[in-house]
Amino acid sequence: MKTRIAIATLLLAATAHAAPDAQSLLAASDAVRNPDKPFGLTTTLIEYRNGKQTDTSTLAIYSRADASSGQFRSLLRFVAPKRDADKLMLKSGNDLWFYDPASKATIRISPQQRLLGQAANGDVVTVNLAGDYNASVAAEEDVGDGDKQTRHAYRLDLKARTPDVTYHRIEMWIDTASKQPIKARFYAESGSLLKTAYYRRYQQQLGVSRPTETVIIDGLDPNWVTVMRFADYAWRDVPESWLQRDYLPRFKPQ
Repeated sequence: MKTRIAIATLLLAATAHAAPDAQSLLAASDAVRNPDKPFGLTTTLIEYRNGKQTDTSTLAIYSRADASSGQFRSLLRFVAPKRDADKLMLKSGNDLWFYDPASKATIRISPQQRLLGQAANGDVVTVNLAGDYNASVAAEEDVGDGDKQTRHAYRLDLKARTPDVTYHRIEMWIDTASKQPIKARFYAESGSLLKTAYYRRYQQQLGVSRPTETVIIDGLDPNWVTVMRFADYAWRDVPESWLQRDYLPRFKPQ
């Protein structure tokens, strides 16, 4: 009898300390970053070199999740600088399209292509990482966040399911209690570190505490930094027509 009790106790202890499901953790982290209904927001990108601002860009973003895949489809409208005003970018699945009203041309672009500074095209669109990556728990450890505070986190190793996503591999640290993303490292297929991102300035937005700033640091030059700031969150009607490539020349902001 004592042996059975001891075995049961050991099994309960092992269950209590079993590694959590990595894919569920990643999905929970996605839900922190992404609202669950069609929404809009404003994203401002600011590039710094050696501590000095060198460039900036502002976009209005409209997103909704696809009913079948759960992945987001997004329309991005460039607001500033003036030279880029009213240019559009459309994400449908893992396809990205760029439309320039001056030339009236729509061209396919790569999610890996840089938009501004360290921010790639794929960084500014809404993405459910759990849909694009297979996750595994690499460790449970303490990590410094973007405010130099120590937080207890799961470190996930994310491997791309298809070659057309923005990054081949990602390391992501997720707070063990809140499931908030803390930090991520993004890698090329060669294994080289492309960039490190910190998710900061959590605020209540559309019912959830979400990061309103992402700081991106170049993998080779730590003095090359791009800050992405998110504001003006709002539930929005995002019509299906807005998310069609053929509709881009007719789009009018509302």
